[in-house]
Amino acid sequence: MDPSAIRSNLKNKERIVIKIGSSSLYYGETGNMNLQKVERLVRLICDLQNQGKEVILVSSGAIACGRKALGMKERPGRLSEKQACAAVGQAKLMMIYQKIFSEYNHVAGQVLMTKHTITNNLECKNTKNTFLELLKMGVVPIVNENDTVSTSEIMVGDNDKLSAVVAAIVEADLLIMLSDIRGLYTDDPKTNPDAKFVGFVDSISDVFGMGKDSTGSDVGTGGMATKLDAALIATSSGADMVITSGDDVENITRVLEGEDIGTLFAAHKNENFYIDEYLQDR
Repeated sequence: MDPSAIRSNLKNKERIVIKIGSSSLYYGETGNMNLQKVERLVRLICDLQNQGKEVILVSSGAIACGRKALGMKERPGRLSEKQACAAVGQAKLMMIYQKIFSEYNHVAGQVLMTKHTITNNLECKNTKNTFLELLKMGVVPIVNENDTVSTSEIMVGDNDKLSAVVAAIVEADLLIMLSDIRGLYTDDPKTNPDAKFVGFVDSISDVFGMGKDSTGSDVGTGGMATKLDAALIATSSGADMVITSGDDVENITRVLEGEDIGTLFAAHKNENFYIDEYLQDR
């Protein structure tokens, strides 16, 4: 499989899921939101919509936003604290997104999901119908875990797998994951200077041993292991997936222009892959 040909074809993708994590939305030094980056992200998504593409944004950041609003200097440890932060932060986060999207004459809608949403066939079907109707209306769905009421999900952490599940549910063409790392390495580059960058993955089974559970951020929670789980879900559902640095949201444009950045995971649609079965024990 020719990586260059696959990258060149990314410009033709019509239904795109973009995932951005807390570490890409907030300043690590202060815990405050990077409003300039959020504004650039929203403007870029609006421009993609103007081109006729359908975009879904999976955005972390509710707990971090609530933590700052409540004056908590350290990441909350207890589940009830996290849920309280999420209750405050999710509303504030959506208010910011709604305001900026409206400045570009676009509309954003909120979709909160739990594991039950995915593993329950009826709820999953209804969720898919909601997504498709929103996209038909020209609305940008902004997705997050329903941290206020969920239990297992909030303890697992990041939205990496959720973004892949969303891509599978809506039958997306492409998942772009903005991360605090530029892509997949043979080992953790923060601890191993000999770790080598992997720019293309054809078979996900060849790289599962490279995933690490750690994250270097005080506001994010997802490590590379969750991203490899996400890659398996996305590629098995028929979507290409790219992990690239969230330091610059313009990397989204670079990915769609076929530039050789990040790690590209090639789609291998598997008709026998069922998300609900895969997630049952996870």
